[in-house]
Amino acid sequence: MKGILLDKAMDARDDDTLDVPPIETFEVVRRIARDHLKPRWPLLVVALATMAFVAATTGAMPFLMQRAIDDIFIARKEAMLYVLPVAVLLVMVARGLADYTSRVTEAYLGSRIIADLRTQLFEKLAFSDLGWLQSTHSGRFVSVFMTDVTVVNRAAAQTLSGIAKNFLQIVFLTGAMFYMDWLLALIVLAALPIGGSLLRLQRKRTRSSVRRTLQETGDLGSIVAQTLHGIRVVKAYHREAEETSRARAIIDRTLEYMMQTVRMRAATAPVAESLSGLGFAGAILYGGYQGIYGDLTLGHFSGFMTAAMLIYQPVKALAQLHNTLQEGVIAASRVYGIIDRDTKVAENPAAKPLVVREGAIRFDNVSFSYEEGRPVLADFTLDVPAGSRIALVGPSGAGKSTLINLMLRFFDPDSGRILVDDQDLRDATLSSVRLSNALLTQEPVLFDDTVRANICYGSEGATDEAILDAARAAGADEFIAALADGYETRVGESGNLLSGGQKQRIAFARAILRDAPIVLLDEPTSALDAEAEAKVQLALDTLLEGRTVLMIAHRLSTVKKADIIVVMDKGRIVETGTHAELIARDGLYAHLHRTQFRGDADGAAPEPKTPATPAASAG
Repeated sequence: MKGILLDKAMDARDDDTLDVPPIETFEVVRRIARDHLKPRWPLLVVALATMAFVAATTGAMPFLMQRAIDDIFIARKEAMLYVLPVAVLLVMVARGLADYTSRVTEAYLGSRIIADLRTQLFEKLAFSDLGWLQSTHSGRFVSVFMTDVTVVNRAAAQTLSGIAKNFLQIVFLTGAMFYMDWLLALIVLAALPIGGSLLRLQRKRTRSSVRRTLQETGDLGSIVAQTLHGIRVVKAYHREAEETSRARAIIDRTLEYMMQTVRMRAATAPVAESLSGLGFAGAILYGGYQGIYGDLTLGHFSGFMTAAMLIYQPVKALAQLHNTLQEGVIAASRVYGIIDRDTKVAENPAAKPLVVREGAIRFDNVSFSYEEGRPVLADFTLDVPAGSRIALVGPSGAGKSTLINLMLRFFDPDSGRILVDDQDLRDATLSSVRLSNALLTQEPVLFDDTVRANICYGSEGATDEAILDAARAAGADEFIAALADGYETRVGESGNLLSGGQKQRIAFARAILRDAPIVLLDEPTSALDAEAEAKVQLALDTLLEGRTVLMIAHRLSTVKKADIIVVMDKGRIVETGTHAELIARDGLYAHLHRTQFRGDADGAAPEPKTPATPAASAG
């Protein structure tokens, strides 16, 4: 029975890998009302008005019941035999229409809330800092999109509308009960404060189990995404059973936390039943006594008990909705925690568009670290003349990719400046900074769309002729024409329906169409074989013509395209010069040439000496 009716012994989990702060119930309700309901207040008025009508007609039922018993069954008034059924029919038809309108309106408002939240989440992720996105597994974000937002929607749709509807019914029915017999009403409702106290005790545990359920759901999303992404390695190393075991452990923990929530919600019913039974028992005892020894009529008592029985359902529903509300509050904390997250790379309110006239770049005493106390760049200074090609060479972790990230303002320097034509990038609009650069990486990024859409990505206004010209310049037009649907062929997830060389040429065509004055290369040919590389070299030469180029080099063929080679180590410049000069200097570059560039025919170099002091720039 453990795990079904009783909690299993499990390790407590209190961490939240999304690193979002908790939000109180009032704040969640206030934000939903302000951000999602207030802009649609006419619909909200319709929903509340129809809820109030349903509640009012519910409150009328006890009086109709009383009149039926007293006037028809006891007083035997024939006229009422025809009047009351018609009245009941009209009331129920009107109640049904109002209930239909209320439900449809509530459903739209709830669906609109979930659409708004998903839009805000996506927008936030699209504009968020790259560092935070890279430090959090994508599966967790997908979990928030698909699970947490749905929980918020359920809480909003059920709780906000349900509380209003059930509360109004309780108000009308309580009013009817007190109007009929205030003392009898007090007896029936006396147990309600006890139920309220028990619900408050449940709240903390409900929140804990819901929070852990959502965390485990995020873990499951992460492992599914990770396994699918690395499925070839999983199969190659015969790890299917181990990955399944990991997933099963997460699924089992999720099940247990879900069952904790279910047990909390289910416990509400017997509590409500017991307290209602206590109230009914007291009402029967007092009402029966008054019926025997007092002047309480059967119709009066029947009408009162009808109200008492009708009030039971909304009271029970409110108790259940309390748990749903707590689930929504925890999910909302995660959703709003992402939406409210501060962006470190923010646009200056007075920012102006970056105007690139020549394309000269200067890194002026730039220091940067991804983690405090672990600098990646230290007082880095480098001048890149307009129209020049600078190759960045160095061991892994030297800071080469960080320079590319800073040029695109994925991050801002901790200190120092980055200037383009004497304009500080932090004083320019983010859009103009990124539109001034074309980025090509080792692994080309294609989207699950058509070839045409991938080429004009970021240049959506391009004409068909411009797209074809870019494809020809990239050497891609021939193989695109041979595809089943030509430029309308879908490339698949991450372009997996194309070869590596084909993907890279489409990426080149995209960059050529972008026609940016600055090109940033992270060795876009290093992952290609010799034949594929030969096919894209001409496209690369076309792309680089007349532009300022920063390129991370892993191959000698790329290095030799550079006007200046900048050798980096531990975030500093240790050597600069041409290939021949650096080989003759016999420093770090010469060592990299013998190791990283081996296989390129350029002759061997002697064993490395202590890296030479840079001649041009200081680090």
